[in-house]
Amino acid sequence: MNDVITISPYSNSPSTRGVERIDYGNVTIYKTSVGPMENNVYLLVDSREPDNSLLIDAATDADHLIRLVEHVGAQVRTIVTTHSHGDHVQALGELLQAFPARHITSSLDAADIPEPADQQLDGGETITFGQGITLPTFILRGHTKGGLCLDLSAKETGALSDDTPSHHLFVGDSIFPGGVGKTYSPEDFSQLIDDVESRVFHVYPADSVIHPGHGKDTTIGVESPEVENWRERGW
Repeated sequence: MNDVITISPYSNSPSTRGVERIDYGNVTIYKTSVGPMENNVYLLVDSREPDNSLLIDAATDADHLIRLVEHVGAQVRTIVTTHSHGDHVQALGELLQAFPARHITSSLDAADIPEPADQQLDGGETITFGQGITLPTFILRGHTKGGLCLDLSAKETGALSDDTPSHHLFVGDSIFPGGVGKTYSPEDFSQLIDDVESRVFHVYPADSVIHPGHGKDTTIGVESPEVENWRERGW
């Protein structure tokens, strides 16, 4: 069933199939929620070169995602899969057929994803989209073998006003408001919270926005003071 695409200003409360936008310098971040698990899908469009856009997590509802891309006048050239869990890849095959896109994911999770990756990253590499917008990558281990995360910075997009977040971080299911993502053993929990602390909270400034794979976003300034509480409770 086709839906009518309506894009709203960003409220951090997406409804299913709703679309919200964040204007961030030359880049617009479109966020939509899809499927019964309310997966977040992010479309990054550089206004200077919309035909080289990037989509994060082709979760489900391929028709809606394709219509969104068409509605904003973009073309997807890169699809990033943050991690291997099935709810994040159900539309991946259809979108790879619909768009002339390369597929990028983590080398640690690639074998567990149903569609092959054109690039498997270890973290520390960069992904480029639009008119030379560069996204540094990092890996967070524990929710899965290794989730691929992206850093979109104000410096790259030209969003340099005083009230603009310095970074937008796309972290899959590794960080949420109030804690880290689900883990399946004490060892995995320790690995994930160690990675979150050392690779995110100790690296990026407090105003950095964390965009998770489900639900609302948050900031490092809100979450990082709670790390020791998370460790003590064990989740």
